[in-house]
Amino acid sequence: MKVLYACAIAMMAVALPAAAALGPGTPAPDFTTQASLGGNEFTFSLKEALGKGPVVIYFYPAAFTKGCTIEAHAFADAMDDFKALGATVIGVSEDNIETLNRFSVSACQSKFPVAADNGGIAKAYDAIMENRPDRASRTSYVITPDDKVIYSYTDMNPDKHVENTLGAIRQWRSVNKS
Repeated sequence: MKVLYACAIAMMAVALPAAAALGPGTPAPDFTTQASLGGNEFTFSLKEALGKGPVVIYFYPAAFTKGCTIEAHAFADAMDDFKALGATVIGVSEDNIETLNRFSVSACQSKFPVAADNGGIAKAYDAIMENRPDRASRTSYVITPDDKVIYSYTDMNPDKHVENTLGAIRQWRSVNKS
């Protein structure tokens, strides 16, 4: 019986997503980096984006992999909802800008930018895979214009990232009517 109980506890631990380290109220680390939207390179500044409203930063392991492509399609499909809430979305990975130029057109459907993490952005946000420290974990953050994290979610399954970040922004908007 003890063995079954131990196995059940172990299975629950494996099934549960890990918590992102930057919790609600934490100041969001500022960054500026190369990004691509629709295959066009530009400089993305978190500070500038926050001047327009909340920002969803989602970290993903690698462009053109199955889960990352699914997640990018889901964010692209929801961009009208994010824009209606005044939110900016940006994906961040360890990929180089040339790869991101292609990914921004295909998987992101030219609807939101993706950025190259060539300066330790994922590390600053504690969004690094434990077993692959050269790759970002699948972690999403919602940052408000006052530079605070209001929501974080880590799960390698891409299915709930869009739904959860939209929900966090809607809840924040309902309290902060602006």
